[in-house]
Amino acid sequence: MKKTTYIEAFREALREEMSRDERVFLLGEDIGVYGGGFKETAGLFQEFGEKRVIDTPISENSFVGIGVGAALSGMRPVVFLMFADLLPLACEQIVNEAAKMRFVSAGKMSVPLVIVPIIMQGFSAGITHSQSLISWFIHIPGLKTVVPSTPYDVKGLLKTAVRDNDPVIFHLNAALFGIEGLIPEEEYLIPFGKADIKREGEDVTVVAISSMVHSAIKAAEELAKQGISVEVIDPRTLIPFDKETIKRSVQKTGKLVIAETDCKTGGVGAEIAAIVAEEAFDSLAAPIRRVACLDMPPPFSPVLEKYMMPDENKIINAIKGVI
Repeated sequence: MKKTTYIEAFREALREEMSRDERVFLLGEDIGVYGGGFKETAGLFQEFGEKRVIDTPISENSFVGIGVGAALSGMRPVVFLMFADLLPLACEQIVNEAAKMRFVSAGKMSVPLVIVPIIMQGFSAGITHSQSLISWFIHIPGLKTVVPSTPYDVKGLLKTAVRDNDPVIFHLNAALFGIEGLIPEEEYLIPFGKADIKREGEDVTVVAISSMVHSAIKAAEELAKQGISVEVIDPRTLIPFDKETIKRSVQKTGKLVIAETDCKTGGVGAEIAAIVAEEAFDSLAAPIRRVACLDMPPPFSPVLEKYMMPDENKIINAIKGVI
C-alpha cells in the first residue's frame, strides 16, 4: 500500500487507463498544457500528447457531443466539465443522446463515455459555480452515477468507469482533493453497485454522499465519546445503487440519517428514504432524517454559504433527533 491524495489517485487512474488502452482520450477546458483548473490532468498532456489530451473551446454541449460521437465510433473518451454547474449546458447531449442510445438501438450501440464534473461547494465560488447537481442525473435511465469520497475509491471506481460500456457521470468534489489515504501498489478496480461501510456501529445508520462521508465520520467520532455508536455507509455509486447493504444496516440499527451535498427537496436522500420506507419500514424505530443543503442558490458570502451547507454538526443534531 502507498499513501496518496484524492486528486493524485484520480490522475494515476487516468494515466494507467490511457497507457493500457489507446482508445482512451481526454477532452475539456484547460486540461492540456495547463493541466486542468485543479491540476486534475497535470502531466498527461506532456506524456500522451495533444491528440489524446485535447483542450476545447468553452462550449460544453459541443465537446460533450464530440465525446458521444467518439464513444459511438469505438473510442473511450473522458470529458471534463470544469464545474458541476456546467452540466446543464450539456444536458441535450447527456440526457437525450448518451443516455438513450442503447435503448433506441435495441442494445446494438453503446456509449462508453465518462463525464467528470467538479463540485465546488465551500469555496465561495458564487451562485453559478458552487452547486452540487448529483440528484439531477440519477433520474435519467441509461446513465450511471459515481460519487467517490476517498483516494482508494476514486482510483478504483474511475478505472471501472473508463472500462464501462455505458455513459458514467463521475462526480469529483474539490473539497476532497487534498484528502489522503492508502491505495494498493498493484492494479485494482471497484465494481459499481457495491457500498462500503466506512465505520461500523450499532445505534444509528448514516448514509453519506461524497464529501458528507468525512463529515459523517467526524460526527460519529464525536458521538462515540457520548456513548452513541454510528454506522457510516458510503454508497459510492448511486446508479447502480446497493440498497441491500443499507437495508441490512437499518435492520440492525433501526434508525437512518442521510447526509448529502445537494438541496434537500428532490435530492438523493429523498430517494434513499423512499427505498427504506418501501422495503425496510418495519425495521425503523424512528423517523428518517435528511441532512442536505438549504433549498437556495449558493451564496458568495463564506458565512452564508457555510450556513446553507450540511456539516458534521448538522449530522450530529439529526442523529440525536432519531436517538
